[in-house]
Amino acid sequence: MARRQDFYTRLVYLRYNRVFGQIAYYLLKILGVEIPNSVVIGKDFELAHGGFGVVLHPRSVVGEGVKIYPGVVLGRSDIFQPIESSGFEGILIGDKAILSPGVKVLCKSGNLLVGQGTVIGANAVLLESTGEYEIWAGIPAKKIGERKMPIE
Repeated sequence: MARRQDFYTRLVYLRYNRVFGQIAYYLLKILGVEIPNSVVIGKDFELAHGGFGVVLHPRSVVGEGVKIYPGVVLGRSDIFQPIESSGFEGILIGDKAILSPGVKVLCKSGNLLVGQGTVIGANAVLLESTGEYEIWAGIPAKKIGERKMPIE
């Protein structure tokens, strides 16, 4: 059963529209959400509670069924360096991952992967890749548990 998308989530998908994409992008910015058009987002994405303060790096890829809460940031951990000398490649968020309010996912080099079904706890600072269906929390974030895998 498909769930109804809220206004903010519809704006996220409208960014891909040739005619209204730029309007949607700037409207999201006015509402406090920075998701560049280069960010790939899978179906059934949810920008929970309007996503105020969400900032996604242009080299981010967000899987299907991902839920992102307000204050989440995906970005480089070496922002003191010019992008040309950074080893940063991107951040990949696996399907059905949940990024709780205030989560910061920061990558220094290569790609950082948040595994499928993984939950990152509120205000955690994730600096390394995770496995699938794990629970991470803290500053810096550490694995604190595992989730049951859903029955398909």
